[in-house]
Amino acid sequence: MLFLQTTLNGLVLGGIYSLAAVGFSLVFGVLGIVNLTHGIFVIAGAYAAMVLYARLGLDPLLAMLPIGAVLFAVGYAYQRTVIQWAISRASLVASLVVTFGVAMIGRNLLQLVFGPDTHTITPSYSFSSVTFGPLQIDVVRLVALGASLVLLIALALVLSRTHFGRAIRATAQQPLAAQLSGLNVRNLHGLTFGLGAALAGASGAIIGIIQPFSSASEVAWTLNAFIVVVLGGIGSPAGALVGGLLLGLINAYTAQYIGPSLTQAAMFLVLVIMLMVRPNGLLGNAFGESR
Repeated sequence: MLFLQTTLNGLVLGGIYSLAAVGFSLVFGVLGIVNLTHGIFVIAGAYAAMVLYARLGLDPLLAMLPIGAVLFAVGYAYQRTVIQWAISRASLVASLVVTFGVAMIGRNLLQLVFGPDTHTITPSYSFSSVTFGPLQIDVVRLVALGASLVLLIALALVLSRTHFGRAIRATAQQPLAAQLSGLNVRNLHGLTFGLGAALAGASGAIIGIIQPFSSASEVAWTLNAFIVVVLGGIGSPAGALVGGLLLGLINAYTAQYIGPSLTQAAMFLVLVIMLMVRPNGLLGNAFGESR
């Protein structure tokens, strides 16, 4: 029974990891950028949800919409100015240094505004739980998992069924051909980055109600997103979902059967093994076939 409860906890945690990582995966797959500011967008979403809940009483799950909209605009402007500038004047590798520097600035600004203390968001349903036979799960985690799955499915439908999604996939697979076909590749790169930032911010609003967070947490969420992409594959919601669920299970099993202090070591051990045996992840690169 303990094994089933641990598995359930791991799957719920993995759903959150998936949503937090899908924006990172999309940006990596389409733009080829390892966005080290990803964790800042996640934690900024958590802080924004905390402020909206404390000042306006807005539930974090409803706050995902305005937070996502604001971070979409921020991400779009960030890519079209700072990142595009760095890539055009140096190389794609320069974006790694630039995003690292911006992440440090963002982390210090968040610490300056909100302080170094750890925060949590506690809506009225925070301490409720439901039971499924002998298994028990917190309502807040169940709701968070449902919201994550809804957003991942919505993103998959956008990428597969809309003109915008087809344009993103065309830009990722053959950027020159897409440009010759009349697509504004630079604008699509900005929109893709904005979409990744919006999803990261939305995931931050959910994370704020299930885990404590601080400005220093941004490093962990960037690393988690990288591990999820390595495990599941690049550029697709399905890859992020598979990678996130695996990471959640690894985290839960390690904490339960080995020791909570060794979860990070287990995650990086699996990361190294995956890079050695299957560097493109279990589902591969969603945009790599035509490159």
